[in-house]
Amino acid sequence: MDLKRIDQIIDNHTAVDPGGYPPVIPILQDIQSEYRWLPEPALKHTAKRLRVPLVDLYGIATFYQSFRLTPPGEYQINLCMGTACHVEGAPLILGKLERKLGIKAGEVTTDGKFGLDEVRCVGCCALAPVVVIDEEYHSLKGRKDVGKIIDEKRKEDERVET
Repeated sequence: MDLKRIDQIIDNHTAVDPGGYPPVIPILQDIQSEYRWLPEPALKHTAKRLRVPLVDLYGIATFYQSFRLTPPGEYQINLCMGTACHVEGAPLILGKLERKLGIKAGEVTTDGKFGLDEVRCVGCCALAPVVVIDEEYHSLKGRKDVGKIIDEKRKEDERVET
């Protein structure tokens, strides 16, 4: 963990309003953008630097669904469970993804390759049901086997490793 990088992130935000209340949420967002999650050492260092109780940072990080306190999978799969996707079969798709990956929503495969999460709405209702894999949107409308997306990602990964 590069605490100097955390300091840069904090300094980028606190320079805007020196002496004011620290912009905690944007700082946490930038830390998460850097590491893909909020590691405990980063939170402890941030709390110390901002003179904010660590429990407050954890309170914010657990309140907002967009923050992660555990490392995501190399490929993060977010299945939309918004109304349109739900009506179009997202709960069934979730079951298929869980069986294919051998994990439940909110978990990461043992090899760290895939993480699976349910999200509220991704704003693509016309494409419902939708899964987002690393900011790549896939409409599952008419797809018989959602597992093919996972297989495609595994093949891509194998090509990169060889």
